[in-house]
Amino acid sequence: MIKPLLAAQFRERHRQAKPLVLLNVWDAGSAALMQSLGAEAIATTSAGLAWSCGYRDGDRLPIDVHVAAVRQIEQVINLPLTVDAEGGYSDDPIVVADNVARLVDAGAVGINLEDGQAEPELFCRKIEAVKAAALRIGIDLFVNARTDVYLQALAPGRELEETLRRAKLYAAAGADCLFVPYVSAPSDIHTLVTQQALPLNVMACPGLPNLAELEALGVRRLSAGSSIAQKAVYAAKRAATGFLTTGSVDALFTDTSTFAEANRTLPARS
Repeated sequence: MIKPLLAAQFRERHRQAKPLVLLNVWDAGSAALMQSLGAEAIATTSAGLAWSCGYRDGDRLPIDVHVAAVRQIEQVINLPLTVDAEGGYSDDPIVVADNVARLVDAGAVGINLEDGQAEPELFCRKIEAVKAAALRIGIDLFVNARTDVYLQALAPGRELEETLRRAKLYAAAGADCLFVPYVSAPSDIHTLVTQQALPLNVMACPGLPNLAELEALGVRRLSAGSSIAQKAVYAAKRAATGFLTTGSVDALFTDTSTFAEANRTLPARS
């Protein structure tokens, strides 16, 4: 399926009442695995992808490395791909737009872009710049505007009000979805669904309502974030530690896939 059709498919999926569940991946192998499990779209986790490339999370991943990783993912899937672009790797909207255009060229039809500690007005300029840059290369890019008000406690005691204020600014700038990591109270989620115009994306976190409850609240997208990548790191650490310290093989051959199962998740190619 050509990229504009994947972009349209991805955008349309956010109009359905059933939340889109995204199992965030960190490399081509994990992307192929999530596709084999029935994922409707593939999303990257910036943390997991950075770790897999040898970098810490937090806008440290060189854009050349990021683009190469996205291109590898795109080559093993046939689903819409949305990429976590963090803060765009610059405070200059022009540079952010160029970076995102490269990710789009590598295969992305959607991105996450986060405000973090930046002023909302600067973030709006980034949204406007990346939307325009994507249109110039023929893609109606789906911009998931992540606000870190809850995640980073940017407005203690008034998280809901500040998130709503930013949502209106980001919608006016052209954002297509509002991503609010670490919101979990049903009352807050209900308000964020009903009091601003964008589809709401929430992230897996302790205390989050289950999928049926999120659907009833009107949530349109649920992301795993870095949680699956973190579980993979923990499982590898646990198995490797036992093998390294005692030579125990028990952890290597319990709760694991077979070689054939792992190999089959990837397409056959030379």
